[in-house]
Amino acid sequence: MKKKILVTGGTGYIGSHTAIELINEEFDVAIIDNLYNSEKEVIDGIEKISGKRPSLEIIDICDMEKLDGFFSRNKEIAAIIHFAAYKAVSESVSKPLEYYRNNLVSLINLLGLMKKYRIANLVFSSSCTVYGQPENLPVTEDAPLQPATSPYGNTKAVGEEIIRDTVFSDSSIRAIALRYFNPIGAHASALIGELPRGVPENLVPYITQTAYGLRDELKVFGNDYDTPDGYCIRDYLHVVDLAKAHVVAVKRLIEEKNKSGYEVFNLGTGNGVSVLEAIKSFERVSGVKLKYKVTGRRPGDIEKIWADPSFANRELGWKTISTLDEAMKTAWDWENYIRSKSQIK
Repeated sequence: MKKKILVTGGTGYIGSHTAIELINEEFDVAIIDNLYNSEKEVIDGIEKISGKRPSLEIIDICDMEKLDGFFSRNKEIAAIIHFAAYKAVSESVSKPLEYYRNNLVSLINLLGLMKKYRIANLVFSSSCTVYGQPENLPVTEDAPLQPATSPYGNTKAVGEEIIRDTVFSDSSIRAIALRYFNPIGAHASALIGELPRGVPENLVPYITQTAYGLRDELKVFGNDYDTPDGYCIRDYLHVVDLAKAHVVAVKRLIEEKNKSGYEVFNLGTGNGVSVLEAIKSFERVSGVKLKYKVTGRRPGDIEKIWADPSFANRELGWKTISTLDEAMKTAWDWENYIRSKSQIK
């Protein structure tokens, strides 16, 4: 019998790509999502790509009663991958209470019901934001966590603490926190990808929307940082590579190959890329010259960060495969597909 994996936030950007990789590895996938920042039609894309349709229940996991009802009807879940969260750094600065309420209450609800229904395995969607601005680069999992520069980042740091304390208090629960760097790109089929509502918070969808003509120009937040070209530096990894890491993590827990009850892994390429270099990569693969304007720094942004992924490479047997140009090409293919298909303006 196939093992069932619950994916919270599974119609979202990373969640949908992970659902495909899980199905490809013969898992049965159940999705919970409140569709706050995604569309239920994503399930159609998952089905077209994988040949199988995951179940979807539209539930806000901050609603304990409805979440409990879901688990009471689905008692065969082998593991949970928890993506569901608000995720925009700058928005979290202006709406901190909403971020704390949504991101932490949802996690607490899940952990409580894992205990109640004896679900042993959790993979948590964490973030490199827990490192703040690291003193040393590339950053390893042993780096001290710095004070968060945004409420969003703090919800990830506090979320990790909540999981760790829960695991230490209850040996029946095992967890892995995956600290992502900057996922970009889309599935090679161009049937699913990143489609934020409103003005994008992340760089690449802003780039692709500007190139397509939906935005007048790309706003670049600062070019006066202490970096080689003055622009912020990030570690951009292809979303499909990232998705595959979740499958590896789930298998590690289910097969009880984890070396402690709570483990943490950095997921990145190990390469720092400036915003300007990212723009040039997109222009190279798309043939489109971007119109962009440098504005002031954005609250909550850090100057530079990139991963040392060697621990994940060694322990998980996982590493990124796609290049920056390849990821940018898939992002552009997705933008063209979704706009031509639905004429979203």
